[in-house]
Amino acid sequence: MGKQYDVINDRLRTFVTSQPVYFVATAPESGGHVNVSPKGYADTFAVLDDTTVAYLDLDGSGVETISHLRNNGRITIMFAAFSGSPNIVRLYGTGEVVIPDDPRFEALLKNFGPHPAVRSVIVVSCDRITDSCGYSVPFMEYEKDRPLLDDHHELASSKKRLAERSGAARESIDGLFALHAGETDPANRHS
Repeated sequence: MGKQYDVINDRLRTFVTSQPVYFVATAPESGGHVNVSPKGYADTFAVLDDTTVAYLDLDGSGVETISHLRNNGRITIMFAAFSGSPNIVRLYGTGEVVIPDDPRFEALLKNFGPHPAVRSVIVVSCDRITDSCGYSVPFMEYEKDRPLLDDHHELASSKKRLAERSGAARESIDGLFALHAGETDPANRHS
């Protein structure tokens, strides 16, 4: 049986910040595709206060989350226990894309570990915080983070592609606006 919470209490905070992977789900206001993105690197997620969380948005293959948040703000972040006691935590809320020009950006970056290709920080105001059993989630052993994304972004060829991509407007697979040309600089931005 699931339980709802008013705040991210100490138990929930410990659980979500210790998970090596989490999942981010967003969708456009109407029609279009629902997007679910796995996120690795546990040091890319932070609990800012009792109802606010944030994660480091590293440049990748798409901009679905950014476009959906700018379209309607709806977001859910899910954490599942693959070891230890079964548990699933979902944080539902309204997300905001914080780009480097935002005065809050530099202070937010201090919540995360060092990573190249930082595009933005996603800040989520949680309006529903739940956990449930997760009885059917399998046991899996965490070995280590894959360094591939960070390593890839450090290559000169990748930095060139990142610069080209950030110099152009970007949109979602459904044609929704995501980023203005030059709005972010993942080729040169590190956390």
